[in-house]
Amino acid sequence: MARPAYRLLAHSLWDLVPIALGLAHFAFVIWLVLAFHSLSWWAIVPLALVYAVSLSWSINSISHNQIHNAYFTQAWMNRGFDLLLSVTIGFSQTLYRDIHNRHHRGNSDLPGPNGQTIDPLSIYLRGKDGQPENPWAYTFLSFFRDDPKPFYEEMKRKRPADARWVKVEIYVTVAFYIALAFYNWQAVLWLLPFWYLGQCLSSLNGYYEHFGGNPGLPIAWGVSAYGVLYNLIWMNNGYHAEHHYRPKMHWTKMKVFHREIAQQQREAGVKVIPVSHGLGFLVAHRKN
Repeated sequence: MARPAYRLLAHSLWDLVPIALGLAHFAFVIWLVLAFHSLSWWAIVPLALVYAVSLSWSINSISHNQIHNAYFTQAWMNRGFDLLLSVTIGFSQTLYRDIHNRHHRGNSDLPGPNGQTIDPLSIYLRGKDGQPENPWAYTFLSFFRDDPKPFYEEMKRKRPADARWVKVEIYVTVAFYIALAFYNWQAVLWLLPFWYLGQCLSSLNGYYEHFGGNPGLPIAWGVSAYGVLYNLIWMNNGYHAEHHYRPKMHWTKMKVFHREIAQQQREAGVKVIPVSHGLGFLVAHRKN
């Protein structure tokens, strides 16, 4: 007997939402290039900005949830979806998974005696006197400073099959954008700085997910933002303190979990901001 379609999903039927949005995002990227010459400049500029924001959105919602709770029961389907995300976002999803998991090992920790952090994405890594780095330096320079090579080398030693798939993701991604460039090199060249902007927006989002958190207190490792629209579109990414406290909890359960531990969070001084993390710079933050 054939397996019912819903049994291909590992956790929840709600995961059809990020899966469908991931496919739509991929289609949007292709459409931007194919339709480039038929669009007027007043349409191209805002669409390119939407493209940049969509990269941060996908990294912090669709891609992020796939890392913690892979959507499918079948390994080959998760591989395929990882490949789709890699091509859409422009970097290896499998390699990003390892970097992100290291982020959860350190939880934006303070530098140790050797001046290094466990978390390679820690906002304190390049800060001074136990303070976070300047948000704009973190936002615009992280792209150039991040080094995935050590993570790839470790992956080759421990999980060679994953390392081989990283190569597949990278080769297919490069081939995909070369093919798009053959079709319309001007569109690809035009979108390139907006691709970089999208990576920066993701770093900005990550900065305010931890700015004001308590690196020494698990329940307060993250900073939360409970805006309804933000969490609807970003698939509950706003529940970030809750997420770091229980990183394997499914994204659909975050709101209920928040209600269960709300009193503990208040007692621990968990920071909450009134805007989405990506707009955290608009909030007046008290210095620790």
